[in-house]
Amino acid sequence: MEILLEEYYKTDLVLEKFHQRKVSIDGGSYQINGITKSGKTKLIKNYLLSRKKSSYLYVDCSDIRIDIEAFNAALPSFCNKNKIDVLALDNYTPAFIFPNVTQLLVASELHHELPYLQTIMLYPLDYEEFLAYEHKYDSSALNHFVQLGGFAVMHRVNADERTLFLQKMLRASLDDVEFAIIKLCAKFISQKLSAFMIYERLKLTRKISKDKLYKSFEALRKKNYIHLLEKYGHTRATKKVYLCDTSIKSALSIEKNFGRLFENMVYLELLKSNTESYYEDGIDFYLPRSDEILLCKPFADERRLFKKLESIEAFIFSYGIRKITVITMNKEGTISHPFAKVAIIPFDIWALGD
Repeated sequence: MEILLEEYYKTDLVLEKFHQRKVSIDGGSYQINGITKSGKTKLIKNYLLSRKKSSYLYVDCSDIRIDIEAFNAALPSFCNKNKIDVLALDNYTPAFIFPNVTQLLVASELHHELPYLQTIMLYPLDYEEFLAYEHKYDSSALNHFVQLGGFAVMHRVNADERTLFLQKMLRASLDDVEFAIIKLCAKFISQKLSAFMIYERLKLTRKISKDKLYKSFEALRKKNYIHLLEKYGHTRATKKVYLCDTSIKSALSIEKNFGRLFENMVYLELLKSNTESYYEDGIDFYLPRSDEILLCKPFADERRLFKKLESIEAFIFSYGIRKITVITMNKEGTISHPFAKVAIIPFDIWALGD
């Protein structure tokens, strides 16, 4: 393994133009988690390239040339001999043993119990980060965001190749059962969906055990390929399912429902800003910390909006809702309501706000 370690040490890291993210690496030791193509490797390489080349060692643990036992035996002495300050283990698995270094960077899809490392959770781009890839900040930017989603790599993929690119990307990252599950989740985006409901559907077309399906469903959730939203005050109620990125919807399903896709977009912005949220019957998102309701109405008209507000007045009154935000594609305005302030805000303004 000494020869392989020398190869890693001497290889110059290459990084295409890097756009700053809302998270960054400083002098501490970190575990960086995120789905495939979320930017973990770029974040690490960008940091390492700011350091003196002789001070760091970057290792992609998925390299099939690595004999883990021999690698673990050789790594400590190699780091000591070459005075390695920063060790980066990309695509890390628990089989790798950490040597004594000043700074340790670990990247993987799954979160591992490594209490001595701080955690950075990296998601695909949010809308504000996406804008760094746009040539101009006008209404076309939001349309591009709807089309491309938050995977930065999609800016370099030709339009006629994007669907198959995403399919291949997911097939390479997920096992067969996980892929079948996420396909169903794409069909039922922004709707109530449980592992049992998925099992009942999949068993009609393939042989599968309930235990295997439940484990695969949980693995997708833990790796953040899917997200589940609880009903407020009802932890055992069926949760709503959202995809890790809206671009996956059209890549895995021919079902067309822009309203549900738009709701998924809003959910991801809430998730990436660490905003506590829940769903309620007739209500897309309830934000208890700000006594606020979010309604996702991309093409809202006031007549239908008034009817919607009437249908949820009991909740508004019972929970002391002070603010109702109606998120749209481009409409803006306010509505008079006896119990709460109602603001109609375009997605781009809302996503870039406080």
